[in-house]
Amino acid sequence: MENVKTLIIGSGPAGYTAAIYLSRANLAPVLYEGIQPGGQLTTTTQIENYPGFADGIDANELMTAMRKQAENLGTTIRTGSITRVDLSSRPFRIEVEDGTEIAAESLIVATGATAKYLGLPSELKFRGQGVSACATCDGFFYRKRDVAVVGGGDTACEEATYLASLCRQVYMIVRKPYLRASQAMQQRVFDTPNIEVLFEYNTAEVLGDDMMGVTGVKVRKTDGSERTLDVAGFFLAIGHHPNTDLVAGQLELDEEGYIKVEPGTSKTSVEGVFAAGDVKDPHYRQAIAAAGSGCVAALDCERFLRK
Repeated sequence: MENVKTLIIGSGPAGYTAAIYLSRANLAPVLYEGIQPGGQLTTTTQIENYPGFADGIDANELMTAMRKQAENLGTTIRTGSITRVDLSSRPFRIEVEDGTEIAAESLIVATGATAKYLGLPSELKFRGQGVSACATCDGFFYRKRDVAVVGGGDTACEEATYLASLCRQVYMIVRKPYLRASQAMQQRVFDTPNIEVLFEYNTAEVLGDDMMGVTGVKVRKTDGSERTLDVAGFFLAIGHHPNTDLVAGQLELDEEGYIKVEPGTSKTSVEGVFAAGDVKDPHYRQAIAAAGSGCVAALDCERFLRK
């Protein structure tokens, strides 16, 4: 069995940042990338709100640079996924999909969260080409254009009002005859003149082509009638699923399944286990926020190990 001081699970901005800090502290971290090297950020294209890049940067280029930086500083980065963790005692017992067994003195969980999608083949086809699950990340690219938002909760209303400040027209596709959002959020939507709420509609198909990306969306009302919306962007706002299956039942989670941490820290309910990034953040879900939380987790972990 291999023995390590710190094992990091996850390779998004949180995981790589934690690795950078721990490597500089000479703690020789080992990082497993998981099924999506680079994390959820790699599903988008250009990033214009990450500090330090005046002209923006390609998402995959940013994550490749973070990976290389962590590796150059001494992080051991491995492909593959962790299949089981035992947090009942230290060192923690970790099993990898290739059968490798690891004993870790500390653990940083940075497995992220996965956006919920409708499951349409056309939606998958145009992901990153007009289909997005983050208005804050990608809304800038649709200035003065028409877009659609799927969902009727607080997140959908917030995304729609944000997009309305950038876009010419925003359509909200809501499958129920009402919004589920708080009264204040609903009022913001109804008070915004360039938002049209389409109640009792479902998305039938995302339209587009390989050259232009998304060019429209076909929606179907509960009475069977159909309508085609000419939009350039299609935003999903139906929630996220935190990737916490690995630690469920071992770490304290909130009602939505996100890892609970001590306020102002990355410390979880198990001493020596730390959480970073979207896996413990149901609110912000931004690359810069995830990177910052990776720094916090590394510093908390370092103090724990030095203690």
